[in-house]
Amino acid sequence: MNISDLPTSNNLVELLFRRADLRGDKPFLWAKKGGKWQSLSWSDAIAQICNLAEALRTMGLNAGDRVLLVSDNRPEWLIADFAIMAAGCVTVPAYVTNTERDHLHVLDNSGARAVIVANDKLAKPLLGAVLRAAHADHVIGIEPLRIAQTGTFEYHDWAALVAGDAAAARKAVDARIAGIRRQDLACIIYTSGTGGAPRGVRQHHGAILCNVDGAARVLNEDFGLDDEVFLSFLPLSHAYEHTGGQMLPIGVGAQIYYSEGLEKLASNIEEVRPTIMVVVPRLFEVLRTRIMKQIEKQGKLANYLMDRAIGIGTMKAKGRKRWRDAPLNLVIERALRPKIRARFGGRLKAMVSGGAPLNPDIGVFFDSMGLTMLQGYGQTEAGPVISCNRPSVGLKMDTVGPPLHGVDVRIAEDGEILVRGELVMHGYWQNEAETAKALQDGWLHTGDIGHIDDAGRIVITDRKKDMIVNDKGDNVSPQKIEGMLTLQPEIAQAMVIGDKRPYLVGLVVPDAEWALEWSRANGEKFDLHALQDLPAFRSAVRGAIDRVNQDLSVIEKVRQFAFADEAFGIENEEMTPSLKIRRHKLKERYGERLDALYKG
Repeated sequence: MNISDLPTSNNLVELLFRRADLRGDKPFLWAKKGGKWQSLSWSDAIAQICNLAEALRTMGLNAGDRVLLVSDNRPEWLIADFAIMAAGCVTVPAYVTNTERDHLHVLDNSGARAVIVANDKLAKPLLGAVLRAAHADHVIGIEPLRIAQTGTFEYHDWAALVAGDAAAARKAVDARIAGIRRQDLACIIYTSGTGGAPRGVRQHHGAILCNVDGAARVLNEDFGLDDEVFLSFLPLSHAYEHTGGQMLPIGVGAQIYYSEGLEKLASNIEEVRPTIMVVVPRLFEVLRTRIMKQIEKQGKLANYLMDRAIGIGTMKAKGRKRWRDAPLNLVIERALRPKIRARFGGRLKAMVSGGAPLNPDIGVFFDSMGLTMLQGYGQTEAGPVISCNRPSVGLKMDTVGPPLHGVDVRIAEDGEILVRGELVMHGYWQNEAETAKALQDGWLHTGDIGHIDDAGRIVITDRKKDMIVNDKGDNVSPQKIEGMLTLQPEIAQAMVIGDKRPYLVGLVVPDAEWALEWSRANGEKFDLHALQDLPAFRSAVRGAIDRVNQDLSVIEKVRQFAFADEAFGIENEEMTPSLKIRRHKLKERYGERLDALYKG
């Protein structure tokens, strides 16, 4: 695939049209309907985009107007996004997990004049916000909505809007997008944030195009671009999937399959056989646990091969290679790794992890199983990809690789990572104070602490604002410890605190599958809440924490712990949609319980 036009593309719509004009009637977007994968061609997608764009203009929307998009991952998400931009408007993606209050904040802050929503379920918390919002005049239902009375807004049916004279619509769109430049606003993505009200990041066309160019170069130079297939399952409303799972596939002329959801992800992977996957670390942790449990059931030989594979992978990660491992590694390559690869479709070139820090042990595990994992790093404020590991530089799992092409990175005196380049946002929407904090002298202040190693790879040690400073002034990385805790089979989720305190304490969510096995083995009824009151159960979890403590320094050890009442989740607002824990929410809920761990 020729990607030489990426640096010269004026806007994202122009890029899509270039790819579509080359691909024509070849399949582009895939979704499962009636139990079968069905495709939409490049040319058909463009026809719908152009018709919808002209329909938006007919409604009275003008250049620069904002349009809210609330939908699960599906072909219509991409069509809506590009139609909004093709109309000269600005896309405002919203999370499908938003409450009515969340939607109202985004609607009022962005001043969105129209809303596109997937179905009745997602419309339920949205329409109340639309009625209260000051500017939302139009609601478009991708699936027909059960609306008996519209009140303050006009309702439009998707099917009618995407039909029409596509040739005439394309001509009008071509004329319009000829005036859209790289510096023009493409979308406003509201950061879920680990604290405070979401802020609208102003991503311009050039920021995303810069990201696509940089990421495409990595894929092309290190793996070779061919007929690529992506499987989209992370929320498209998140900048990581928006750029990595939608814009990047377009940039490399790839097909996009839309997953049926996380519960069917494993089967979708085997069916679709993707070549590139964009994922978050939490998913890798779940997949690693499943793979290990499946291998455990296959007998002593399979377990021996897995243990030796991880041992060889660990040595490799340390830059050491023993010739005596070569014969056994050959056996592993023939007897074990093909089975693991088959679970991922058998043609996966690379899995790219982002959105949160990846525990190096997870990366070593998948590399040991014969799957190439690249850890990337970024922020919504930077398109969002800043850097990515790549084999040609050397895969080192405790780094996030060198900066992408066109990205400047330097380390401030206090260790903060600063970023400059076209990928950097133009600021937060209607928030000059926060913009001034984030952008100083042309540099984005990421809030992350790190350094650059001798190979030019970025090493992140912690978030500036998440750093724990104990009562003796020692700095402690909570994310490192939490990552180590959640690698234990007994622990699904964890948060540690200890700011201005003499030692660290933890909040723990036991792993449900492990707890079920424990209850059976110990003759107890499986009730996760009741089990937590049993001294033997608590002692078993304590044992997992003690194992982690053996590998930690004195100031990092978790001295006491408490159980959480339920799993951290998006629904209870204790995790962001990209599966980062929201510390302020957890501290609000469990503060007294955690404080009590310091008494007595």
